[in-house]
Amino acid sequence: IMHYTQEKGIKGVDVDDIIIGNGVSELIVMAMQALLNNGDEVLVPAPDYPLWTAAVSLGGGTPRHYICDEGAGWLPDIADIKAKITPNTRAIVVINPNNPTGALYPDALLKDIVELARQHQLIIYADEIYDKVLYDGATHTSIAALSEDVLTITFNGLSKNYRACGYRAGWLVISGDKEHARDYIEGLNILASMRLCSNVPGQYGIQTALGGYQSINDLVAPGGRLARERDVAWELLTQIPGVSCVKPQAAMYLFPKLDPKLYPIRNDQQFILEMLEQERVLVVQGTGFNWPHPDHIRVVFLPHEEDLREAIGRVGRFLERKRHR
Repeated sequence: IMHYTQEKGIKGVDVDDIIIGNGVSELIVMAMQALLNNGDEVLVPAPDYPLWTAAVSLGGGTPRHYICDEGAGWLPDIADIKAKITPNTRAIVVINPNNPTGALYPDALLKDIVELARQHQLIIYADEIYDKVLYDGATHTSIAALSEDVLTITFNGLSKNYRACGYRAGWLVISGDKEHARDYIEGLNILASMRLCSNVPGQYGIQTALGGYQSINDLVAPGGRLARERDVAWELLTQIPGVSCVKPQAAMYLFPKLDPKLYPIRNDQQFILEMLEQERVLVVQGTGFNWPHPDHIRVVFLPHEEDLREAIGRVGRFLERKRHR
């Protein structure tokens, strides 16, 4: 893992700055519990991976959602982030590549976030679990590589890049200004020690995965299975009247918008339940990712192409009935 951080250009990391966990989820909860007191605030993207919002709340903090702008390719709105920083703000979460939108953040934007964190003494939590699932020749920059003075906690693991969710093998890497965070880092180590260790079979998989043949590169290359399925799913969804979607640059998801004029959805959870009951197709409602409006769904494009065509055909059939009501 230390060698991988060096490949990513993250400076000043040694073995003691790495904590291995039973998947990244455990480590996110641990990182929040070590940091937060009641009333502390953490900036979390909207839409987000909902575990982040839950972990902040579980740790006694208050999640404050900053908007990612669909019109700008789902990039974080820096002005909105600035407006939501208060004296109680302790940290900012950056999910890049992004779940659920598939956005990939450019270096200039990441540098703006680093500068905000520097000015307001915020910790950056960088969720980079999809950092190899990149399309169209895109490259990923770790936000931790862009500063040596801002405390940054970077999360990664085997579940997405290596399609090994059940192994429960993830890690966090501490970089930046560790000197002023000694108490926090001690808290992280205490919490890690309390659960004794992460599972050993999963740990055995890490060196083989990181050092072995990177099959993900074949899957995301032009003509590769994931790249092809992304293209098929995006094309089929955007052909449905009233459905628009930013084409993902990374990860495994589409986050299409359903035009409220054609689909006046009041309760998107009820909406997706109806789709499941009527068409036997399961998607996730946008509000499940802390998006404030009931006008998006998340679609996973991992199924094989013929299954995607069948499933999205059923989604189209369901939406056609909704339009004609």
